[in-house]
Amino acid sequence: MAKETARPADASGVYRLGGDLPVNRLGYGAMQLTGPGVWGEPKDSEEAVRVLRRAAELGVNFNDTADSYGPFVSEQLIRKALHPYPQGLVIATKGGLSRSGPDDWRALGRPEYLRRQTELSLRHLGAERIDLYQVHRIDPKVPLADQVGELLLLQREGKIRHIGLSEVTVERIEEARKITDIVSVRNLYNLANRGAEDVLEYAERENLGFIPRFPIATGQLARPGGPLHTLAKELGASPSQMALAWLLRRSPVMLPIPGTSRVARLEENTQAAQVALSDAQFRALGQAV
Repeated sequence: MAKETARPADASGVYRLGGDLPVNRLGYGAMQLTGPGVWGEPKDSEEAVRVLRRAAELGVNFNDTADSYGPFVSEQLIRKALHPYPQGLVIATKGGLSRSGPDDWRALGRPEYLRRQTELSLRHLGAERIDLYQVHRIDPKVPLADQVGELLLLQREGKIRHIGLSEVTVERIEEARKITDIVSVRNLYNLANRGAEDVLEYAERENLGFIPRFPIATGQLARPGGPLHTLAKELGASPSQMALAWLLRRSPVMLPIPGTSRVARLEENTQAAQVALSDAQFRALGQAV
């Protein structure tokens, strides 16, 4: 493993969202900064604040959250920890899922709802403009043109800088791009689950940022004696660091956002940016599934 530095996330490389918004490719996902079932306040709000501040110290300048995390708890913690926001910090949030309780998620994409949630996110984040606003889930009951079209109006009003999508197919991305520019897509993808490979390949061709959900899910690969465990021991790294290093190596448009509610785990995850996989190690991990 490479020597540790004060800002390991810098080693992940830079990607420019929309061509004009640079971020270190290894970011942070703020979903776990809430209570059980992604509902309510965390057990230790001060540790949550420490996580966010430590992430910034480690060079993480891309934070991904959503209005539905809490709801709004995650966004409010980001404001408490990091506002006034330093230059270069990029905050992405999402709207389009309503909540009625722990682990309950329902698509709601009516234009008036998306507008209201955007306004609330701006207030809770203490921001004048949201750097990246993503449709958390496309509501099948509402025409896509109405959902993305409302975000386009908000963008023209100066309340959103860039627009992204989450959990979509290539066909949906293309449909949305006929309405407005789309700069990123956020789909389930990790070393053990590559069902969105076609979406990733499309993102690579079109230079769209690809934000993998659950980037550290490793399943049986991390079992003692398994390929991930074995290679991790060779490099003096943890299985989670290996999984993140594989993602960063997989594509230049990949923007992993591992989440945690503990500083120690955050520091471990961020060190993954300094894990250098050889060609043979990268292939071995990729072929292990």
